[in-house]
Amino acid sequence: MSAPRVIVTDAARGSAVAIIRSLGRHGAHVIAADSERRSPGFYSRFAAERFLYPRPDANPDGVVETLLRAAVERDVDLIVPVTDDVIVPLSAARTRFDGVCALAIAPVDALAASRDKLATLELARSLGVPTPRTALVSSAAEARHEATSLGWPVVLKPQASRIYGADEATLETMNVTYADGPELLEERMRRFEGRCAVLLQEYCTGEGHGVELLTERGRPIAAFQHHRLREVPTTGGASSYRESVALDPVLYDYSVRMLEALEWTGLAMVEFKTGPRGPMLMEINGRVWGSLPLAIRSGVDFPAGLLDLHLGNGHRNGRPTNNGYRVGTRARNLELEMLWIGSVLRGRPRHPYLAPPPRRAALRAIAELVSGPGGFDMGDPEDRRPAVVELGRIVRKLGRKVRDGG
Repeated sequence: MSAPRVIVTDAARGSAVAIIRSLGRHGAHVIAADSERRSPGFYSRFAAERFLYPRPDANPDGVVETLLRAAVERDVDLIVPVTDDVIVPLSAARTRFDGVCALAIAPVDALAASRDKLATLELARSLGVPTPRTALVSSAAEARHEATSLGWPVVLKPQASRIYGADEATLETMNVTYADGPELLEERMRRFEGRCAVLLQEYCTGEGHGVELLTERGRPIAAFQHHRLREVPTTGGASSYRESVALDPVLYDYSVRMLEALEWTGLAMVEFKTGPRGPMLMEINGRVWGSLPLAIRSGVDFPAGLLDLHLGNGHRNGRPTNNGYRVGTRARNLELEMLWIGSVLRGRPRHPYLAPPPRRAALRAIAELVSGPGGFDMGDPEDRRPAVVELGRIVRKLGRKVRDGG
């Protein structure tokens, strides 16, 4: 049987490099793709081929055309899109890939529900999954009215994280932000008015946990959980440093309930904050999550399971399992760690009312870069070049910041 041929997009990401390595080690013919010419994934020894596509935010239709052409010309069996910037346009054009190749994207309705934050919350509430108090608002006046019952600070969470721009030809990113009073709330809402509805939420303190699953029509195939030790931004976001932990039966049950209800097929991360009031659902992340390298390092090979799920060609003997992964394994994203350290050392937090970490925590993080526990997402003794390329990219970015006075 010939090796499956797989395109992995967003090859600059540590999660994409982890997929490239996993599939390559399992005998797949991996084709790395990205919009960056010096993408670390292009330099992996497990990438048999590579090609460029346009910037997804500036030309999403061009990304689709390029991927479709590559799939046809290179006889591809599966495309694994890694970021929302590629998933959104690819999902909208999925029927064009019928008869060409499989797409590792959740079903249309399930993906739509995960991308619509309000739909996610409504689903969670119907299933008894705890959620923050929330109001949907479209204007500053509505936000001011609703905030009185939520208390300060409040979280402004766009209903969708990616939207098409006014020209309907570009993608815009809608970011979460915060406000600690009426004046700041009005200022923050101006960014969204007329563009995207906002979920105004109470701010929940606590620690971030992600429950990651590979499912088939909602049936769990593999599962993993991590604890976010540091996040960028510090108020909550992508984990720069994280640790594998045992599956929490409550969080796991909540996660499976929602993915079963959505009949989800593929990869997903269900994110929670656990604090004094217990766990609270934050979101369903319906794409490859940034901490995927930690899961693989801990013993849960999600990419190999994803390949088997979508192609079902006997490439692997049996299904992956969620039993026996190593707890206490740590890994860090070097670029995000540098951003975290820099933001804490500067001592000028964007949201000072949300209790930023002390500077001594940044000094401890610097020491851990050299001798602390855990490895780096890009690190692999059998595939060193992506880490070297990533380090060069980080150094160049830091140099530009210094020159620009940032």
